[in-house]
Amino acid sequence: MKTRILTLVMLLTMGVLLFSCGIKDSAPSEKLDGDAIRTEAVATYASSLTGTLSPPAPASPAPTVGPTRTPPVITATIEASPTVNPCYNLMYIADVTIPDGMEMKAGEVFTKAWRVQNIGGCAWRAGFTFQHVGGDLMRGSTITLPDAIQTGSIREISIQLVVPSGQSGLIQSAWRMADENGNFFGDTLSVNIVVGNNLTSTVTSAP
Repeated sequence: MKTRILTLVMLLTMGVLLFSCGIKDSAPSEKLDGDAIRTEAVATYASSLTGTLSPPAPASPAPTVGPTRTPPVITATIEASPTVNPCYNLMYIADVTIPDGMEMKAGEVFTKAWRVQNIGGCAWRAGFTFQHVGGDLMRGSTITLPDAIQTGSIREISIQLVVPSGQSGLIQSAWRMADENGNFFGDTLSVNIVVGNNLTSTVTSAP
């Protein structure tokens, strides 16, 4: 009986020893296997990353730009504006004698003079005329220029007139310059006198 117990105890002791040795022998293997597993896992993860990451897409080619198109230049055609000062033009400057509204007697002879300027682009040639164009003629006569008057020149034009008889109040007479063909041009020059005591009439000044 004692022999069996002793044998059993010995067997158990040996089993425990063998089990302990087995555990010690297997630990490194398990450790190695764990390291290998981790190494393999890292390699697999890296491989997966390598496979997942796509190579950068090539840069899109720059769009092809065609030849530069220059917009057409639009030139507006501007029609010539009418000439401000035609070839022949006369500008009234002032009355030299007989101011507007001056009282005069019937039958009185007087000389009316105006200061004018040639503001046109051409000279007034000899032969141009100064003619009556409206109102009372006052016995005036057409005047013919004896000499040319150059552009920009200032001159006095005078004409002899007679106060009409049988009229009272405001009496007017209008005169203009004309070329050799009878074409009038420039400002109209006027005479405005008052005959008698009727001073209530409206006096129209020259332009």
